Amino acid sequence: MRGTSVPTGSLAHPSLAAKIDNHEAARPQFGLERTDVVFEELVEGGLTRYVAVWHSDIPDVVGPIRSIRPMDPDIIAPLGGIVAYSGGQQQFIDLMTRTSVVNAAFDSDETGLFSRTGEREAPHNVVLQSKALVDRNDTVPAPSQQFAYAATVPESSATVDGTPVTTISSRFSDSRWPDWTWDAASTSYLRNQEGAPDLDAGGVQLRSTNVLALRVEIDDTYLNVPKTTMIGSGEAWVSAGGKTVHALWTKAAQDAPIRLTDDNGVTIRLAAGNTWIELVPVDRGSVTLVP
Repeated sequence: MRGTSVPTGSLAHPSLAAKIDNHEAARPQFGLERTDVVFEELVEGGLTRYVAVWHSDIPDVVGPIRSIRPMDPDIIAPLGGIVAYSGGQQQFIDLMTRTSVVNAAFDSDETGLFSRTGEREAPHNVVLQSKALVDRNDTVPAPSQQFAYAATVPESSATVDGTPVTTISSRFSDSRWPDWTWDAASTSYLRNQEGAPDLDAGGVQLRSTNVLALRVEIDDTYLNVPKTTMIGSGEAWVSAGGKTVHALWTKAAQDAPIRLTDDNGVTIRLAAGNTWIELVPVDRGSVTLVP
């Protein structure tokens, strides 16, 4: 999931995708600093939530866990593995359970691995014993590779073919505007939310090797619950190594991974490392690149 070399057989276990809260009362979250991939998606009221994915490094505990949304099956299905969430509308739960992904839900918990922490107030306090859940499902296959990777940051497509960009700003709404600032010292991007550093539970600013900004359509079929349209295509920007390359993203079907190509139709290679993906609405959001 990170494009890094590991000993044979060391990752022969499923990935875990979890719906992670991004309300102010849920911050700092547990385990985000150890993710392989994170998708940020628009939800009700202009807020965002995460589909956070762990495979190469699974924490003991992750959270706060929140409910499933209608786009999540399209995001998670290509990974297989396990998905953890804390309920949701029955129609969205049905969409998720119809995939091949193993579902683990707090509201119908048969695992005994979900609980509420006293550190937060409900509903921002559901946590999951994530490593134990993965260990119990060790016969579930590991995920297939989702993206093409270069072995190092300097060899990534963005670094080779891109232009220098110091800040990637994504606006989802008047309530959510995350940005990423290139930090040469750590060879990574540092995350801010609404103008302030976005910190993990240990007080360290969240960071990513790759940052993807995908422009997406919003389907309003479910009225006040926006559905990010994941099956289709759109404009994108891929950043690594302090540079950004313009791209096209495509996803052919629910089980298909996202494909990234440059303006010449060549497959984009991410840098080996973790990746955050901003799913920015076309009709109500924006992406700004600062040189």
